[in-house]
Order: sequence, then C-alpha cells, then structure tokens
Amino acid sequence: MITLTNQQIIDYQDQGYLIIPGFFTEEEAKKLYQVAIDDNTISKHAIDVNDSSGKRSKLSLWYKPGDDIYGLLTRSERMVNAVDKLMDGTTAVCHFHSKLMQKEPRVGGAWEWHQDYGYWYKNQFLFPDQMMSVMIAVSDANRLNGCLQVIKGSHKMGRVEHGFAGEQNGASLTYVELALKTMEHIYVELKAGDALFFHSNLLHRSEANLSDNARWSLISCYNREANIGYNDSASDKSSTTPIAVVPDDALLSREAKGVNEDAADFLRKEDDKSLQ
Repeated sequence: MITLTNQQIIDYQDQGYLIIPGFFTEEEAKKLYQVAIDDNTISKHAIDVNDSSGKRSKLSLWYKPGDDIYGLLTRSERMVNAVDKLMDGTTAVCHFHSKLMQKEPRVGGAWEWHQDYGYWYKNQFLFPDQMMSVMIAVSDANRLNGCLQVIKGSHKMGRVEHGFAGEQNGASLTYVELALKTMEHIYVELKAGDALFFHSNLLHRSEANLSDNARWSLISCYNREANIGYNDSASDKSSTTPIAVVPDDALLSREAKGVNEDAADFLRKEDDKSLQ
C-alpha cells in the first residue's frame, strides 16, 4: 500500500495539489483504459460541453461508486487513505461523484479557469477544506493534448466568483489574472496511472486537445461525512455516506467491467447546467 510522507502532506497543504507518479501500476492503468474505451454505458451517458470557442469536450458523471472498474479504483484503500491524510477534518471519507473526462483528438475543447468549490458552493457545502478531487490519468496527459494546468497556492485565495463562459462556469478573470501575476502557473503532465490530488479551491484549467491522441482521465471527488451539502441534489446523498473501502488488489483480482447503468445514478445535462 502506498503511504504518504509527511513532506507530501506539507506540500499539498502549501501548494494545493500533489502529484504521485505511478499511483496505479501500468497493468492497472491498461485495464482501466481498455474497459473505459469499450464501455457503452459511459458513452451513452457522455455529455458534450462546449468551451467559449465552441470546441467540445465530453464527460460522464455519476454519484454511486459500485463494483465496476471505476468504483474499485475510487474505493481502493490507497485512494481513500491518501485522501484521508490530505483532506481537512476527521469524519469518514465519502464519495461525492466521479467523472470520466474524454478529450478527443483535434476536437476536444478547453476547460476555463475554475475552482471545483466555485461550483460545489451552490450545493451548500460549507467547508471547502473538507472536499477534494483526485485525477487519475487514464491515458498520458501533456501540453499538446490539453493537460491540466494549475495555479500553485491559489487554494489559499478562498472561493472566487464564477460565471458562464460557453457552457462552462468559469472563475472571475480579474482574480485569475491577479493570481497569475502572484503565483506560479504549472502544467501538470502525467503518465497513465499517475495521480493528481487537488484542493477544491485550487484554480485549474486545460487547453483544447490539438494532438492526434485522446486524453482521458478519471476524476473522483471526495467529501467528509460531517460536511453536509444542504442543497446536494444527488438522490442517494453519497456525499455523506462513508465509502466501503476495497483492497488495492481488487482492481486486478476481480472481474470488474464498466459502469452498471441502473446503480450508478448518472448526471443528465438538463439536471445541472454547471456539469460539476
């Protein structure tokens, strides 16, 4: 089992993010990728989201982590333990939602500068320090295919006002520009299986995919049991249901396939205009 060091925890608290190369093995990453590209349920529930220029990205978002390949990853001991060490608070770690991001070659659009809590605030979660996201690279991510970008330390700014740009909810450009003058702009280039842990108030974005290679990533979002979303619309309130942790070897030892449509509780585009 991967155990975080004290220095990694300090780095996360200071910078608002932490990169762990090889968090999932090459074999695990290959299995995840193969299941994802063949998953008809994921494709069926993919939502097209236009950026401000009209380019399109796709995402599939669901609330209930099951015994499928994605749920076993989200609920794995190494994931939950790492989140527990990095996230503020002491109550149980819960699953808010997961999403498979599908940025296709040449057509995959950009994501505007934003904070996740800029969206989640409307769900009336009161404590952003008790919320975070973990991005797992399903395929390699680099500058050419539109890897994630972050502003180091921007989580310390607190929540920034957000407004719509295209079909996306973006952070106030005034504050983004001030942040870029003050803090370091980082391109997060990842290999398949690498993990990026990031605070709910960290400013981040991505460019359009101009390459011939797809960029796919799985993002699982977590919350503390005591951090109630008073306007959380998820039908099962998974955001305050402690995760049923599974052993790390479950990802390879179990015959896990794609998402179970009846159990996952997918988001529909008409249900939530912010898509987060």
